[in-house]
Formats: sequence, C-alpha cells, structure tokens
Amino acid sequence: MGTATAAAKPAAAAQGVAAQGATQQVRQAAAPRGKAAATSSPLYRTGRLANSNCAPGDLPRGSTAAYKRFLAYVTNCLNRSWASQFRKAGMAFSKPRLRIITSKVRTPCGPWGKGATGIYCGVNRTMYMLITKQDLRNPYPVGISRLMAHEYGHHVQQVSGILDYSWQARNRAGQSARLLLSRRTELQAECFSAIFMSTVAETLPVPSDHWNATVDWFRKEGHKAWGVNDHGKGPTQAAWMTRGFNSGQVGTCNTWSVHPRYVT
Repeated sequence: MGTATAAAKPAAAAQGVAAQGATQQVRQAAAPRGKAAATSSPLYRTGRLANSNCAPGDLPRGSTAAYKRFLAYVTNCLNRSWASQFRKAGMAFSKPRLRIITSKVRTPCGPWGKGATGIYCGVNRTMYMLITKQDLRNPYPVGISRLMAHEYGHHVQQVSGILDYSWQARNRAGQSARLLLSRRTELQAECFSAIFMSTVAETLPVPSDHWNATVDWFRKEGHKAWGVNDHGKGPTQAAWMTRGFNSGQVGTCNTWSVHPRYVT
C-alpha cells in the first residue's frame, strides 16, 4: 500500500482586484493568502464534505484498462465533492489533471519520490498515479481510493493557497522547521483523504474492516517509506486518518493551528 508526496513551486503574487463592481468571481479570489490561507481557510467552516455517492464498481485483477477506469471514476467523485465544498466556502475552484502511468516519471516538480506510488505536482496541477504489477495482481479499492484522495488533498491545498504558503515558509526555514511544515502538509492531505473516504463509505464501498486494517497498516508501517520524518510517524498518520474519517468535516483537518506535538 503506497503513501504519497507532493511538490510545488511558490506561485506568483496574487493580482489586485478592483474594489467596486466586484463580481462573485472576484470576491472568490479574495480568499486568505499567506499563513492565513493555511490556518484560517474558509474551507474549515464548510462542515462535512459533500457526498458524491461514489460507486466505481468492482476492480478485477490483471486489467490495466479497468484500473485506469477506476482511477478516472474516483477522480470525478473527488471533483464533485470538492467543487461543492469550494462553492460553500465562496472560493474559486479548478479540477486537477490526472496522468496514469505504469513506470516512474520525472514531473515538472522534479524526480519521482522514493517510496511514492502517487505524486501531486503543483507546477502543472497534475496527479500522477502509478499502476504497479503488484497493484494489478492484488487490487485493493479502498487503498487505491485513499491514495487518490490524498493526492487530491494536495490539489485542494494548492487551489486554496495552503500549498503556496507551505513552500514559501519552507524556503525560509531551517531543517527542523521544514520537516514540521512538511508534516503539517502531508498529515492534512491524509486527513482530507479520510473525510472523503468517510462520505463515500456506503457507496464505494469502504467496509469498516478494510478501513480499520488500512489505518492499522499506517500506524505500523506508514513512516517507513520515507528517509526523514517529513510525513509524520505512523501513529500520527493513523490519528489524523481516524480524526478525519470519524468526523467527515473539513475543519477537523486544520493541521496548521495545532501544537507541534500533534504533528510529530
């Protein structure tokens, strides 16, 4: 079961807008920026993530075509859920691109990360999903959907300004602070993933024993793919997964305002 990484370059400064005669689109562009985009996002006040009634169907073994259809279907579910959430927040939204690959590639954000089976690149706003031979032999819909929802979580961070702040802050920080910022980023994406899995639990479906086994795997193994502690310790990853799944609410995923001991 894979975990994921994200990479993005800081975006250019936001353009100014006229104060009078503002359209809804312009008002949407006035969402918080900088640190406030992470700590006080309007998304945190939107309640439970919208349910997309996601039912991609069975995923048979050995079929790359079926696997690709599954990934595309779940991406569309994520598009519907998060587009609705951004509307509730009064924020502009755009869908990510999806690129499905069968071997590791270099993205505009750099080389493929060690240990990753999915990557989100903020430079071209693209989710890269790797289909491995092991995945084809033993497809695990709950694990695959969780990974996709994690990468999509990074896109949510990108569109809302959280990822820009994270990378700008890392560029000014020392090693310890950079790792802390990375953990806040990754653990939030994991929590975002969990709230999606919670809202589609009945339709995807997400059997409770499958979800509990997934969380338990992360508790024991989730940190082992990474050479440094930039994604959080296994128990910390499991805690944010559990927090998000149990609530289903975007506001529970604010990793940016909690004490560092909760993002170890």
